[in-house]
Amino acid sequence: MTTTAEPRKSPGDAPLLLTQRRIWIIFSALIAGMLLSSLDQTIVSTAMPTIVGQLGGVEHQAWITTAYLLATTIVMPIYGKFGDVLGRRNLFLIAIALFTLASVGAAFSTDFWTFVVFRAMQGLGGGGLMILSQAIIADIVPASERGKYMGPLGGIFGLSAVAGPLLGGFFVDHMTWQWAFYINIPVGVAAFLIAWFALTIPNKKAEKKIDILGVVFLSIATTCLIFFTDFGGSSAHGWDALETWAWGAGLVVAMLIFLAVEARAEDPIIPLSLFKNKVFINATAIGFTLGIGMFSAIAFVPTFLQMSSGTSAAVSGLLMLPMMAGMMGTSIYSGIAITKSGRYKGYPIAGTIITLAAMVCFTTLSADTALWLICVYLFILGAGMGLIMQVVVLVVQNAVAPEMVGVATSTNNYFREVGASLGVAIFGAMFTNRLSEKLMDVFSGAGASAADAGQATATLDPAAMSQLPQQLQDGIVTAYADSLAPVFWYLIPFLVVAFALALFLKQIPLSDQAGMVARGEAVGGEEAEAIEAAQKEAAASTNEAAHSSDPGSDAGTK
Repeated sequence: MTTTAEPRKSPGDAPLLLTQRRIWIIFSALIAGMLLSSLDQTIVSTAMPTIVGQLGGVEHQAWITTAYLLATTIVMPIYGKFGDVLGRRNLFLIAIALFTLASVGAAFSTDFWTFVVFRAMQGLGGGGLMILSQAIIADIVPASERGKYMGPLGGIFGLSAVAGPLLGGFFVDHMTWQWAFYINIPVGVAAFLIAWFALTIPNKKAEKKIDILGVVFLSIATTCLIFFTDFGGSSAHGWDALETWAWGAGLVVAMLIFLAVEARAEDPIIPLSLFKNKVFINATAIGFTLGIGMFSAIAFVPTFLQMSSGTSAAVSGLLMLPMMAGMMGTSIYSGIAITKSGRYKGYPIAGTIITLAAMVCFTTLSADTALWLICVYLFILGAGMGLIMQVVVLVVQNAVAPEMVGVATSTNNYFREVGASLGVAIFGAMFTNRLSEKLMDVFSGAGASAADAGQATATLDPAAMSQLPQQLQDGIVTAYADSLAPVFWYLIPFLVVAFALALFLKQIPLSDQAGMVARGEAVGGEEAEAIEAAQKEAAASTNEAAHSSDPGSDAGTK
């Protein structure tokens, strides 16, 4: 059987040929974008205690993580839906540019809240890098083969796990924390150039009216949700404060309006029909509950390591490596195993059990816990995460129609990030409230006035702590340990729920068609290879004929 290619009338007429070579070229652009986002997060987590201390934001340090997660959460559905409607190439380039420019702003921030604003802007770009990478993979690789591509992505996270903490610790200990953001500039420029030349997928034009009202009210509802939880968990407001429940009322009103808008929208930002899909609901619920428990633990462990264990920023960064090693190992293993067997259900079940075990271990942390034991706990946590995170995304993408891959991916990630934002806001507030009270007691007990104790608490960082008397240092270490370790007990019930949900996750066959092939936008597999070979053969024949008819050629002068 001979396969021939139809003549191409214009650049947009012929479908894209998804040969193996082209898939890996496109994948290189995705890896560059993911490197930019993942490297930043590991660097910032290591440098956070120094940043909040120098900018005077110890009492509000949860906002560094919350602002990034809030912005990321808001834009995820937008990137997902607009990618389905308009194509993903230009959006991916915009996300890289936005992230890089926001890094410049964060590096030059001179006060805490300006820094938080630029971290939020980074989130606007980071959300696109995460969603669009996952959706583009689904566009070019069938679900049945997608697992093997988790290996390189796991390698990128592993590289970031090594480079991020080392760079973050080096910058804090030997240079300035601003270098944690300067480093994003060359990485961002390189990622943009790679994506510009390598991301050769077509753009589209919207055929239906874009759901602007849905975008607006979903953003309002998400913002109200985060402020409601943050105000409720803070000592300055609390759950009985009028302003807290004003945000709660805003959440309810915005969600009701959003649902009404989506029910009538021609092309809704989050189609309500998704929630009729049981596999999608189950996998998304797993992501939501894990987001609450997992990200809360990850956000504050570096701070615990630096302050409670008395380690430097560089050492605390290195101590996070076991978690990333565990995640990379099980992520690569699960991806390869799913590709071979075609079955995924057992991995989220095992992952939730392992993550739950790690969380129980974290409840025993104290200032006296050996560092090697903390490393073991972190490795267990990472191993559990690696069996769940990418597998859940694969399950969601496989459970929906090809034209809904982007919006399904973004909605799944949206609810996971909502869970993460809730967890960081609520449990971060619990941690910082306890910490502020205990640190005030420590400084007051040492003879400081209330004003001086408050100032010392707000500007405390590892460098400042090292200059204090040993007795005062011991009191601070105990305050950090006693404030954070009990919080892990509140995370355990959410992981139990995630385990129960994983038990009921339905196993369905993995698709053997890439998203772009199923939508008729591309030709994949052996057919694409055959078409490309036929095109090359035809081009070679044309060149040979032209050469033969050239009067100046040997053939034409004989």
